[in-house]
Amino acid sequence: MGKALMVQGTSSGAGKSLLVTALCRIFSNLGYDVVPFKSQNMSLNSAPSIEGGEISRAQYLQAIACRKRPSVKFNPILLKPEGEMRSQVVFMGKPIGSVSARDYMLSRKEELFQKAMRVLDELKERHDLVLIEGAGSPVEINLKDYDIANMRVAKHANAKVILVTDIDRGGSFASIVGTMELLSEEERELVMGFVFNKFRGDASLLKPGFDYLEKRYGKLTLGVIPYVQHRLPEEDSLTEFPKVKGELHIQIVKLPHISNFTDFEPLHWANGVDYVTRAEEIEGDVIII
Repeated sequence: MGKALMVQGTSSGAGKSLLVTALCRIFSNLGYDVVPFKSQNMSLNSAPSIEGGEISRAQYLQAIACRKRPSVKFNPILLKPEGEMRSQVVFMGKPIGSVSARDYMLSRKEELFQKAMRVLDELKERHDLVLIEGAGSPVEINLKDYDIANMRVAKHANAKVILVTDIDRGGSFASIVGTMELLSEEERELVMGFVFNKFRGDASLLKPGFDYLEKRYGKLTLGVIPYVQHRLPEEDSLTEFPKVKGELHIQIVKLPHISNFTDFEPLHWANGVDYVTRAEEIEGDVIII
């Protein structure tokens, strides 16, 4: 039976996907047979698996980092928002219906969680290490009792947890303390340490904060990740649509239900793109719908 290690965050966009991707490649380079896993992801940006189903792009990239072919087993549950508080539910790569947020939380979630945990158990049996990514924050008070992507997964997998926070936003120490205080004592014991992501400057200046966290919780800060333009696809719920005019004026029509827009990112890096929402804004050399 293999082991599991989990990365959770103090918020959405803290750096969970990036850290798991990096760890996938690091452990793969060390010779371990490693695979990624995220029980439930919410995103309109999906990618094809080897089975022909859909998985989130984060787990697709993590599979590549592990030198594995992307499988639906790495992301059993994918929720694709449809608007009006409804989502299409994709399980093991295949759509199984459309439900409201309330109906999903109260009726379908537990059933799918149990099935996802059987997938996780299978991955642990077949591989040396499963690197698990959490979702959002593990301590949202209104959602914690229904959470199937964070501490409940860590408990099931007997996984230690790395807690990552985005220091570029500000308030990262407060975010860690707030998260730790809202975790139960049993859950706090699973946390092995902290990682600060997107830091600009002299990391030695953070030492008083690290000392405080160690004194208060008996946990070490495991690392500081510098702010880098990694150019990995972001989750769609957090993506901004900048207007950047390059030498060639490329305009993309931002439709109300635009998805898989990360396909345009190479154009943005190489030239710049200008997202438009109104007909009167269209004036570019190339218009993409």
